[in-house]
Amino acid sequence: MELRHLRYFLAVAEAGHFTRAAAQLDIQQPPLSQQIRALEQELGTPLFVRTPRGADLTEAGRAFRVEARRVLADLERAGDAARRAARGESGVLRLGFTASAAFNPIVPTLVRNFRRAWPAVALALEETNTAGLLAALVQGRLDAAFIRYSVVTPPELQLLKFPDEPMKIAVPAAHRLARRRRAPLSALAGEPFILFPRSFGTSLYDEILEACRQSGFELQIKQEAPQMSSIVNLVAAELGVSVVPASTTQVQLPGVRYLDIEGRVPMARLALAALPATAQALPVVRHLWQLAQAHAAGKRG
Repeated sequence: MELRHLRYFLAVAEAGHFTRAAAQLDIQQPPLSQQIRALEQELGTPLFVRTPRGADLTEAGRAFRVEARRVLADLERAGDAARRAARGESGVLRLGFTASAAFNPIVPTLVRNFRRAWPAVALALEETNTAGLLAALVQGRLDAAFIRYSVVTPPELQLLKFPDEPMKIAVPAAHRLARRRRAPLSALAGEPFILFPRSFGTSLYDEILEACRQSGFELQIKQEAPQMSSIVNLVAAELGVSVVPASTTQVQLPGVRYLDIEGRVPMARLALAALPATAQALPVVRHLWQLAQAHAAGKRG
């Protein structure tokens, strides 16, 4: 049994006449009759009673019509689903991000705009450190990710870079610098630092380390924390000071003060990353990329 058999059967059932059905199908009446007889033989039961006025459905024919309509409707829905997926209007976007990147307003803005533009696309979100995101992208476990890029970012990745984000000093509320609005990094010389492990994000880590060196001192990391929110909480607990992206100031705790940095300001770098083959092959990734490009162009403009 083929789909054309179902279409031929339904055409005769709706027209109630072989000749009229053949005209609607743009085929000759004898081949249509042959196809219907072949279908009846395969089913082992008559579907029509031939009459001088045309063709009436048998009881078996009426039951078969219900299922034939359902099959063709399901086929049409399957085709629509395939076409929507091909246009990137449905499916799944596996999107990663770092904890610090999530604070940058670019990330929630793009995710929100994507959801509004393509509400039928499911978002499978994964938060982890930059090293984990890079591995997931290269291995194909993620389609795209917001990362903190650096010179060690795998060259096979395609990057859409956003404007650099200045960093700020975070100190406990009782700290000697807490009443100031600005301070040079050199004012933190000898202070116990709270920072994430370098393996979690070489870009931010190395940027902070180099900025401190250029300010004349080496970091004394006394406590490591996996996320920016954890770092801020440990600063509030007076375990040390830190340097964080400016967007982290959204974490407003009573025990923390944020200061602008005088002199050379270290920058937090953010990019949308994907494998070129993935960005070209997956329409949902292309949609996200186009949104990100428009956003970046708007910011530059």
